[in-house]
Amino acid sequence: MKLSAAVSTCLLGAASAFAPSTGVRSATALSEKSQALPFLEAPPNLEGYVGAEAGFDPLRFSDFAPMDFLREAELKHGRMAMLAWTGFVAVDLGFHIYPMPEAYEGLTSVTAHDALVQYGAMGQLFLWIGLIESLNTISLIQMLYEDSGREPGDFGLDPIGFLAGKSEEEIYRMKLRELKNGRLAMLAFSGVVTQAVLTQGPFPYV
Repeated sequence: MKLSAAVSTCLLGAASAFAPSTGVRSATALSEKSQALPFLEAPPNLEGYVGAEAGFDPLRFSDFAPMDFLREAELKHGRMAMLAWTGFVAVDLGFHIYPMPEAYEGLTSVTAHDALVQYGAMGQLFLWIGLIESLNTISLIQMLYEDSGREPGDFGLDPIGFLAGKSEEEIYRMKLRELKNGRLAMLAFSGVVTQAVLTQGPFPYV
């Protein structure tokens, strides 16, 4: 009796492999390996997003946080890091605002922070950026919970027309470039600040 039950179970299991898909991910799909990190499984929740083919989410944030939220945060931080690296290096290369306030004379990118805190400039930056972020939260909530249709990171801002007249394939490539350059910029800004503090020297901080 036990033998026949075991055989029946095996046959049912084999037959289920040929049953029509019910929309649930198969074990094969779940065990697919990440291209970026072949020793890890590809995170399934990346599917449908730019860069998903690389399967890069080693800490598996996408398993417990909405992907739209994660991608918006990643794009925003990447864009800020690209601007931050450029601004940080530009100051140490001698580019300044004119007319230069007397209190800012002789400051480097590293020493500027404490001076700007002292004179209140950093407080103003905190106030205005905080206000912009608060307003942005409204569009984020609409995207996550009200199905606004807005793609993560898309604020309709393309003044130079990078995406104008492009095919879907070209648009995908442009978005992938932005994503990769943003990730690189986050690492680069962390590195340039660390090196600048350690050397206290001008660019290239060696």
